[in-house]
Amino acid sequence: MDGTIIFAFALTLFAGLSTGIGSLLAFFTKRTNTKFLSVALGFSAGVMIYVSLVEIFVKAKDELVAELGLTNGYWMTIAGFFGGMLLIALIDHFIPAMGNPHEVKSVEDVDAGPTNDEYAKLKKMGMFTALAIAIHNFPEGIATFTSALQDPTLGVAIAIAVAIHNVPEGIAVAIPIYYATGNRKQAFKLSFLSGLAEPVGAVVAFLILMPFLNGIMFGVIFAAVAGIMVFISIDELLPAAQKYDEAHLSIYGMMAGMAVMAISLVLVA
Repeated sequence: MDGTIIFAFALTLFAGLSTGIGSLLAFFTKRTNTKFLSVALGFSAGVMIYVSLVEIFVKAKDELVAELGLTNGYWMTIAGFFGGMLLIALIDHFIPAMGNPHEVKSVEDVDAGPTNDEYAKLKKMGMFTALAIAIHNFPEGIATFTSALQDPTLGVAIAIAVAIHNVPEGIAVAIPIYYATGNRKQAFKLSFLSGLAEPVGAVVAFLILMPFLNGIMFGVIFAAVAGIMVFISIDELLPAAQKYDEAHLSIYGMMAGMAVMAISLVLVA
């Protein structure tokens, strides 16, 4: 197997398994560092938004314009971008509200604990949350894998940003399962498995999309990836970051993420 493909798989696996880090934090950390969490989530959003609009969208447009001409290529890029947004929005819409991963939990939520009549509801919530995060992680896995194939440096940036935002999602799965069952292993396992949806997405991309990865396909996928990442950043990362916000730290984190991404793109150009 080509080294670039192995590298792309490895990046996707790294991003997905960071949900397990979140569950470990929930078990072994007494209190959440809310300032760090706010900055980290904002940073991840900044990386995703900047790289999507400045790098990925432009790459998609250039590829599609080269294949289809200026007007048709630009329209196809726009269609792919908003198609990606629509895809992730539909996934969000059909996920049960109980399991929507946008409701990020903190370690302090563990300390409060449930009442006796909430155990069943907590377990159900944890199961739905694990399913919801797995569904969300699937297109993220495709995005990370295909980006790394096209541009390994870009793939690294996307994988790191995705990994950061997967950490609190791991907490969101582990908290209700652990307090419903008292079983750390089961809570960690579900959190871990929900993250494996990302490498599964990479496998699907490899087995199904690889034979069709010509210029037009790459362009459309890249445009859709840009739309998916912008939607996730605005709908998920920034609201979660601001939940823990103190003195606009999430915005400073976002600005830092954009700056780091911008500088890194210049340095590797």
